[in-house]
Amino acid sequence: MTTKTRLLGQTLEQLKATAAAAGLRPFAARQMAAWLYGRGVTDIDAMTDLPKRARSWLADNCEIGRREPLFRAVSADGTVKYVFEGRGGRDIEAVFIPDRERATLCVSSQAGCRMNCAFCMTGRGGFQGNLDAGDIINQLLSIPESDRITNIVFMGMGEPADNADAVLAATQILTSPWGMAMSPRRITISTIGKTDGLRRFLDECQAHIAISVHNPFPDERRAIMPVEGAFPVREVMKLLKGYDFAHQRRLSLEYTMFDGVNDDRRHAQALARLLDGTSARVNLIRFHRIPGFEGSPSPQHRMEAFRDILNGLGITATIRASRGEDIMAACGMLAGKNQDSGKKPVTPQDK
Repeated sequence: MTTKTRLLGQTLEQLKATAAAAGLRPFAARQMAAWLYGRGVTDIDAMTDLPKRARSWLADNCEIGRREPLFRAVSADGTVKYVFEGRGGRDIEAVFIPDRERATLCVSSQAGCRMNCAFCMTGRGGFQGNLDAGDIINQLLSIPESDRITNIVFMGMGEPADNADAVLAATQILTSPWGMAMSPRRITISTIGKTDGLRRFLDECQAHIAISVHNPFPDERRAIMPVEGAFPVREVMKLLKGYDFAHQRRLSLEYTMFDGVNDDRRHAQALARLLDGTSARVNLIRFHRIPGFEGSPSPQHRMEAFRDILNGLGITATIRASRGEDIMAACGMLAGKNQDSGKKPVTPQDK
């Protein structure tokens, strides 16, 4: 059987090529985009402003390509984790986080991850493949809360800079007037600082950037993040200082705190020096225990002291509220179905 071309995830230029193949003029690409990303159709025949002959050709050769979530898990704090079919037998996870008027969706960009950070469940499970733009956009469009989402963060499974083509295509769809017309100020891309992909994010989109640091000292960082050897955080910061973060775009640093490892005054002062000359803010994250890693979370009082030191040195630092830990949905805990529990099928009542 011939595999049909997936329409979901196609950019405007790609839709123009599809329209031409269907015998349509270029303006039909915008009509198709409106159906895909504005109205969220799941059936080609619903694209009623396209000629019937063209819809017939599209139905024979293409599919919308929406994929419903396989399972969901609901946290006591209202966070919802959705599990989707991924790549290479590894499922992927997206996390919906409601917070008053703000509703954030944390999306995955890969099935697994190649970065192998010692404290992260995703990396410990290995890498099974890149997602495409359709897989990424599907995480937004195929959950019951789709129309409530105000913010997107690429902080789920995978390293976005290791799959830059798909992430950039997805951000183009998310922010373009012909797509979903979200403000880039509502999108954050989190990366360990893989420089080729990071440079593309800086040059080709206006989304906020978050850098995973977790330790300002190279040797100590390398012990928990092997990527320090290939992409030293000091070189990453040097690259970032060449870009303007004073206006639309925001730069932040992610700093997971481990008891007695990276949470003292020495680390806070070194982190402040690393940020010298930038407008970066720091998100302090409580470590969430995972199997196979012996670290412990820093106690609250030490996290607050670390925050206060940074604030005293002129660095805006906040402690991120932990969400979804009871359903393995908090930072560093996304793993896929093989290590997950507490999931329930998504039923029509959920939609």
